[in-house]
Amino acid sequence: MNSVTKFGKWMANILVVDDDVTFCLMLKKLLEKHNYQVTITFSPEEVKRIIRKKFYEVVLTDLRMPNLSGMELIWVIKTESPGTQVIMMTGYADIATAIQSIKQGAFNYIPKPFQPEEVLNMIKEALNDTSKKHEAKNHNNTLKPNYFLEGTSKVSKRLKEHIKLVAPTSLSVLITGESGTGKEYIARSIHTLSACAINPFVAVDCGAIPKELVASEFFGHVKGSFTGAIADKIGHFEAANGGTLFLDEIGNLPYNTQIQLLRTLQERLIKPVGSNREVLVNVRIIAATNENLQSAKEQGNFREDLYHRLNEFQIEVPSLRERREDIMLFARHFLDQANTDLKKNVSGFEPDVEVVFMNYGWPGNLREMKNVIRRATLLATGKQISINEIPSEIYNHQKVEDQFSLLYELILNVLENVGYNKSKAARLLKIDRKTLYNKLKLYNIE
Repeated sequence: MNSVTKFGKWMANILVVDDDVTFCLMLKKLLEKHNYQVTITFSPEEVKRIIRKKFYEVVLTDLRMPNLSGMELIWVIKTESPGTQVIMMTGYADIATAIQSIKQGAFNYIPKPFQPEEVLNMIKEALNDTSKKHEAKNHNNTLKPNYFLEGTSKVSKRLKEHIKLVAPTSLSVLITGESGTGKEYIARSIHTLSACAINPFVAVDCGAIPKELVASEFFGHVKGSFTGAIADKIGHFEAANGGTLFLDEIGNLPYNTQIQLLRTLQERLIKPVGSNREVLVNVRIIAATNENLQSAKEQGNFREDLYHRLNEFQIEVPSLRERREDIMLFARHFLDQANTDLKKNVSGFEPDVEVVFMNYGWPGNLREMKNVIRRATLLATGKQISINEIPSEIYNHQKVEDQFSLLYELILNVLENVGYNKSKAARLLKIDRKTLYNKLKLYNIE
């Protein structure tokens, strides 16, 4: 009996890859307790052989292992099994590398040590994402769109204006920005506000498609056209016909594929692999990249004609550190999501945490913030998230005197605004009176 994702009554096949034998066995026991079918291996070199024998919906792999790293494993897994979701397990010292792994095709990362609920929730998210992609590929994309959370900062308002401006047009859009800034959400927002909103929105991760399968993925194939083509398949262009095709990480497309893509965009015709028929498609293209395509074009790695075809209108998504006014707005949004998903009732953040959040660079942007807040929400034992639930790496790099100064100014400003009414100040700061008095004593505020 085959085991598939929990779309129906069966549970998913999960492969755990880690050279830490004890950790592997503990994780296997946890996942099997929740009825997942689990295979473990302590040798990353064995992964290729294992996934050729059986399909795994999710692979959990450590980042740092001898002989073969987790980053290299992503390529192996995505080449052999493009439909498999990869979750990178890492220490917080390797967060920057873990974020890079997402660009290479990983679904997400989870920092060690983690709580059981954390890994179970992330697996659930990965399976849900697989379910959404499965529906889109079968031309049944009836899912509600993921709306992009609008900020209130100047750069966020400009971003919103650009989305509203280009959405009703037929222009191709190139969305640029760092990893984790929400480029797919923006693409979905453009689609939702467009004339083709009732038609499919199909998202494609260009970096996760093996070179030998690109033509099949984009244009489809007929049964028997190559080894493994056991049935006719509709490609992404045909699945998105009448709607929007979102090409994420467009800079990762091989040069030969860029030629095929350009021809399709110009002629609006596709020919499935192994077929003699041509299919007329009417698809709006939205592409995204965290790379400098202008530089890639100048170096000869990206076709200039394709660049201009995709870049009829460009939207630059600001990083989180460029929109500091929005940081707590996003943080509270992710807290609301985490409360719902984890069935918790955390009301907010202690002032110390808000100061740390405002003073942190957020290299992983919104994706990193979401992960940090989900974890903190799960760990929280009080009404608010405290500094104890925040990874120390986030605030250890900040100077203590800077934190002291910022929190001092925050409390002083609130006191001044309420006429030094300590009860009102405590309510505004979302802390109890005792905590406020302790802070006043600590900062020598009369």
